[in-house]
Amino acid sequence: MSGELRVRRLSAWEFDLLLKEAEKHGELVHDFFALVEGRFRDVYAVNEEVWRRVEALGMRPYAFGTFVGTIKVDESLVEKFYPNIEFFYFVDVQKNYAVLGPKAAFLFTTGKDVPRRGVRKLVWRGSKRLVIFDGQGNIIGLGLVDPKDEERFIKNMGDVGEFLRRKRRE
Repeated sequence: MSGELRVRRLSAWEFDLLLKEAEKHGELVHDFFALVEGRFRDVYAVNEEVWRRVEALGMRPYAFGTFVGTIKVDESLVEKFYPNIEFFYFVDVQKNYAVLGPKAAFLFTTGKDVPRRGVRKLVWRGSKRLVIFDGQGNIIGLGLVDPKDEERFIKNMGDVGEFLRRKRRE
């Protein structure tokens, strides 16, 4: 592609990739997504009414929706959806999640891993990837469970504090 971005609705195949990821944790509660194709295929949760109006105008949107992840081809040459934390706001999370105590939640949002004693509730079936909640029900990140390690029971894969810790370019 010549550096130009292409904006379009998700194909049925791409939507199935999102459904497959959501089903590991619960049920997808949003059904309209758009894709920005450029160097990557970035997926956005979109308001369908706004999208219809933009299409009727015949304009390409320059901003829309909530970024929820990227579709990439993995090392096995299989297309896969890689969600970010915001994707799980569009999923009714019922399994593969952990609720952390106050201290563990704070440490998790600073990029630290969680010991077993910091987990208040664990619902874990199948996937090693967990959605991490604080005690108030807020999604604070994603983690990988390691049942063999009591001190690094949940490895931090990404958290809401990353933006604040990011190095700034000058």
